[in-house]
Amino acid sequence: MRLRTPCPATARAWTVELHSRPDGITLICLHCPHDNSRVSPTSARAAALAHLARHARTDLRASHLRICQCHERGCRWHPRHRGCAGPVRLLLARERGGRVWRLADACTACSAATEQAAVVPDTMLASPQRPPDAVHHRRRQTRGPGDRIRVAEMLSYLAAALPHSISAEARLIALQCALRMDSRMRVRLPMGVLRSLRLSTPQPWRELEQARWLRTLHSTRQGEVIAELQDPALLGQSPSRPDRQHAADWALRAGHGARTAGEDTRMQLTSIHLAAHSNPETGRGQAEADRMARECGVEDQDMPDALDRLATIGSLTQWQLCPNTGDVQWSYTAPRD
Repeated sequence: MRLRTPCPATARAWTVELHSRPDGITLICLHCPHDNSRVSPTSARAAALAHLARHARTDLRASHLRICQCHERGCRWHPRHRGCAGPVRLLLARERGGRVWRLADACTACSAATEQAAVVPDTMLASPQRPPDAVHHRRRQTRGPGDRIRVAEMLSYLAAALPHSISAEARLIALQCALRMDSRMRVRLPMGVLRSLRLSTPQPWRELEQARWLRTLHSTRQGEVIAELQDPALLGQSPSRPDRQHAADWALRAGHGARTAGEDTRMQLTSIHLAAHSNPETGRGQAEADRMARECGVEDQDMPDALDRLATIGSLTQWQLCPNTGDVQWSYTAPRD
């Protein structure tokens, strides 16, 4: 038990009062005599607590330099008890029904004896609290390959897994389904996504069902299509579904230029293929012509015309067919996110 010894009071005790006036509520701080601010009734309590917190943050001290302010004032803030004891903590107390708020250092015994009071953790005053819009959330780290590589690998796999007769429309749906499926190999595609791809007709789904690559399920919600994929090899993808969904969104953006120009689905898929196989820094890319045509759902003889159309709308600055290797080389200029 500590006995009271005379010593000058320190400044680690602050009090604010809320005075009701005809024109509103005035916040009065006994330590800031020239700072009487008007506050609204709904924000009066928050303003009082914020004002006290500012005082405490401007007078941070080590624990061995703090003393019980209640003891310094004769312990008149609470009923009598056996004396001060325990570590000194920062105590927030309310009096007169919330019209007076006090923040002061108090020992453990005085804190426990004070009514309508709570101990403020020291960690809350270590740094100023940021407003909600200023809080920076830690960005989730991507697992596995990036969006381009994911899309390029999936296009290559679908070219081998799906029959050659599958249309570009069905391949575009298969790409979105494969990247968005969950652990049960099910996927929900909103009709808004399908309309943005201009794939609101049921024919591409029938093609994939006939190929036994997926089967559509009955949905209890309007505005979405639910499908269950039938290809177990898709479970070998990276298990991070958020990253796969991010890659699916990237594919939507990669085909946006062709959709805006009014091109058909084959041009969308070709634009996605070019973006996925282009260098993100230079925009240059190269691929085998026959493999490129198969992944894009385009006949070999129609591939030059498709590349010319993409060059016309500005997705390509130039392209050429290398006569020695049979590879297509291009410079991709569409926006790359």
